[in-house]
Amino acid sequence: MQMTEDGMALIRRFEGFRANAYRCPAGVWTIGYGHTSQAGPPAVTPGMVVGEEEANRILAADVQRFADAVGPLLARAVSPAQFSALVSFAYNVGIPAFRASSVLKAVNAGRFTQVPARLRLWVKGGGKVLPGLERRRAAEAELFMSETPPQAGRDMTGVPKSIERDRRIGHAGAVVGGAAVAASLASALPGWVFVTLIVVVLLAVAGIASCRWRRPAAGKVA
Repeated sequence: MQMTEDGMALIRRFEGFRANAYRCPAGVWTIGYGHTSQAGPPAVTPGMVVGEEEANRILAADVQRFADAVGPLLARAVSPAQFSALVSFAYNVGIPAFRASSVLKAVNAGRFTQVPARLRLWVKGGGKVLPGLERRRAAEAELFMSETPPQAGRDMTGVPKSIERDRRIGHAGAVVGGAAVAASLASALPGWVFVTLIVVVLLAVAGIASCRWRRPAAGKVA
């Protein structure tokens, strides 16, 4: 599968063109559109200079190498947009990191709606959160989800809708059940006792209905 033009434009936008070799926030010598020696030839050395046309040729070769490396790691069929977002991510973090990432694990498990959150874990450079990386991850997530149909029965948080439906039914059942119990006691109790009891029951039911279900907080693992 080939990188889309949208994917290439994303990389150009966030890498930016630099004619002169420089050290990136992680301390790696970089030139052109984010080219480093680790990506392949040419090796980047202090004082090196490239033109924009040459930088585009280097970028095209780099991206193809990353695309060739990303493809075999995918256990699920993905769309061109999804593939391009993953290649952009891998181009930025490197293939070893991509291979070990929970981004790839989520894709290969078919949990596509979890990918944006997993991408957002990778926003640090030199141990610090970088706004540029936050924006890049958001753009990669948007590109990835642009051709991702909603998963059947799941919302963006990964909570099955059937569970949310069951929760609502359970709350409604508590209200109906409380009313039924009150009605069954009405004929067997004196009036003032019944009124007191029904007030207590309704207060208890209101408390149950107002409870919010909470999932235990999960630790973020990149």
